[in-house]
Amino acid sequence: MRTEGPGSSNVEDRRGQGVGGRGLIGGGIGAILLVVVGMLFGIDPRVMLGLADGLQQIQAPAETPGKAGAPTDEMGRFVAVVLGDTEKTWNMLFQQLGRDYQEPRLVLFTGATPTACGTGQAAMGPFYCPLDQRLYIDLAFYQQLRERFRAPGDFAQAYVIAHEVGHHVQNQLGIMQKMDAWRQRVSETQYNALSVRLELQADCLAGVWAHHANNRQLLEAGDVEEAMTAAAAIGDDTIQRRTQGRVVPESFTHGSSEQRMRWFMTGMKAGQIAACNTFEGI
Repeated sequence: MRTEGPGSSNVEDRRGQGVGGRGLIGGGIGAILLVVVGMLFGIDPRVMLGLADGLQQIQAPAETPGKAGAPTDEMGRFVAVVLGDTEKTWNMLFQQLGRDYQEPRLVLFTGATPTACGTGQAAMGPFYCPLDQRLYIDLAFYQQLRERFRAPGDFAQAYVIAHEVGHHVQNQLGIMQKMDAWRQRVSETQYNALSVRLELQADCLAGVWAHHANNRQLLEAGDVEEAMTAAAAIGDDTIQRRTQGRVVPESFTHGSSEQRMRWFMTGMKAGQIAACNTFEGI
């Protein structure tokens, strides 16, 4: 992926800073959940950690300020450039809808950091917090992506960011609010199925961004294949087969490898939000 040009100024660099406030993970949940979640892309922490019922009552911890603007190190700058390009895409597409796109902020951190959703942990993987409209990523995740998931390449890394930005787009469009309403009306099993659709839609929205990035001639030979490799590597069926030797579709959180690849490509081919209706028929 070509990374020429300035990066987004919506970056907070908290790497190396300490952390305060209450954590999202209670001692009763234990390390097993963190390991499992760490093998997935970050999702709405309310869904991951079962905090939706009481999340609105959680007070945001004191802000931990970071250095504003695009970082100067290679990996930090790469993240800022990718974020900046997603801003180009979503500002344009929201303008076509007659709406203003409120750009998210992206927080780089090391280990743990306070968020409006509680303490973000590196073991959670990259995630989006809708309460403060920020994306959070510990860049050590990219090493896991290369080594544990065997999904190398800069565009695989860009896909991670674009997926989390996709959650912000959902938040801007009111889709996450609809999820909250559904949670009050459906069973836990039904809600889990809906959360999978939410994740697949974020994959599709990442594909929409990739479509327009390609039109801006940012993609290079092999980039799409890198994204497909990453999507396949972190599909629920692939992870379950690797970690527990069997596949349990009822416990999926993000969708199968096939679904993740298919919805990314759906968005990439169409380049439009309308193509990403993973909730059709509900």
